[in-house]
Amino acid sequence: MKFIDQTEIDVRSGDGGDGLVSFRAAKYQPKAGLDGGDGGFGANVVLVGNAQLNSLSSLYYRRMYQAEHGGRGGTNNCTGATGDDLVIPVPVGTIAYDRESGRMIAEILEDGQKCIIAVGGIRGLGNFRFLSSSHQAAEESTAGSPGTEVKLHLELKLIADIGFAGFPNAGKSTLLSVISAATPKIADYPFTTMTPHLGVVEVPGSNSWENNSFVAADIPGLIEGASEGKGLGHEFLRHLERNKVIAFILDSFPFDEMPPLNAYKVLEHELFNYSEKMHKKKRIIILSKSDLAPEGFDWSKIEKPFQDLGLETIRISSVVGTGIPAMKRRLFEIITEEKHKIDIEDVKVTAPKEDDGYTWLVRATDDSKFGI
Repeated sequence: MKFIDQTEIDVRSGDGGDGLVSFRAAKYQPKAGLDGGDGGFGANVVLVGNAQLNSLSSLYYRRMYQAEHGGRGGTNNCTGATGDDLVIPVPVGTIAYDRESGRMIAEILEDGQKCIIAVGGIRGLGNFRFLSSSHQAAEESTAGSPGTEVKLHLELKLIADIGFAGFPNAGKSTLLSVISAATPKIADYPFTTMTPHLGVVEVPGSNSWENNSFVAADIPGLIEGASEGKGLGHEFLRHLERNKVIAFILDSFPFDEMPPLNAYKVLEHELFNYSEKMHKKKRIIILSKSDLAPEGFDWSKIEKPFQDLGLETIRISSVVGTGIPAMKRRLFEIITEEKHKIDIEDVKVTAPKEDDGYTWLVRATDDSKFGI
């Protein structure tokens, strides 16, 4: 299925059911009293994270989502049925924006995380609610309140520990296929991956029972001017924003004769030009295709300029396998270090979670709906 990381949908929660005006009538009891019940609550619209999804494709071809309305109140003081919540599964890493205001209203970061984005309408009250000592024959009732309609822009930002950034044909896809079970398309000619790919990289520990892992993302090849909309890379730069570490995959011996240092500076400019957040991310240089080095090649010519910039370099060959085990261990160490750092800007104040696991963004005025 086509990879989709942006789409727009319209959602509407259910209307609250109307209250009923009814008078009980029984044999020999023509005036037995009021028995009009309340209506049911309208259903909510809920986004829920699903780790099995990696694209918004399932939402791309359907625009409108309508939750169930609450049922009308019944006789014998029976309450109308409450609508079943409309649950919309989305990939982990999905952000929901209000299209009209541009405000972010939900962010799904965990598998199973639930977030109500449109609260159902409040139920109407039946005439039994208006019974009092001075008002024995009430004919009043209230209508249920309408549901909430929200126009959403959904955007997916893949969540990975490390993102591979580089020019087309730099060896990113080949590397990911070697170190993980991911199967991105690979070609032996100048070619760029058309969609992002995630792979789980296993890192054997010092003990036979110890096995660590991290998630790597292969981002489609960038070109100069990608941050300004050139090529395909600009469509996927957002996926690097969530990664703690960015690994620049550079061809050690490129056919276009652009030295690795120059290639890095172009890539760095495109990333930083796209988002200031990229400045804070840990960077590491991976020099690919080291098997093409002539015998006795002086690697300091390539590595020293990076070291002068304070950047660590790793030499690998995905084809031969040179340097792969050491690279995996080193990347795991760096990722672990970065995960333990706390960025004050990453700390967010969120609404308290209820016992049922929902993240409540808004709350209806009638707290009885939530058992309060």
